[in-house]
Amino acid sequence: MAGRRLLFLAAARAEVREAFDWYHTRSRRAAAQFLAEIDRATLLIRESPNVWATFEAGTRRCILNRFPYSIIYREVGDDLHVVAVAHHKRRPGYWRSRLGG
Repeated sequence: MAGRRLLFLAAARAEVREAFDWYHTRSRRAAAQFLAEIDRATLLIRESPNVWATFEAGTRRCILNRFPYSIIYREVGDDLHVVAVAHHKRRPGYWRSRLGG
């Protein structure tokens, strides 16, 4: 099964880049592992988006295995939108304003 289309909001894409940069300044290997974990999680989300329990404001949350981040996403029509790639220590729910309406 090819899975559904997964689209990152610009702010979520920026969060991935920011985290990658942070890890990269400390360890290229950690940065590469972070991206690999993002890739692994997004593949799982695309293939089985309903595996993860519902979260806040009509979203779902996939918790990364090796890093203190969650991928927060929601269904929008036939697509899946990544709303945030949220660090677990960041202010809870900061991303809700990205949902619109």
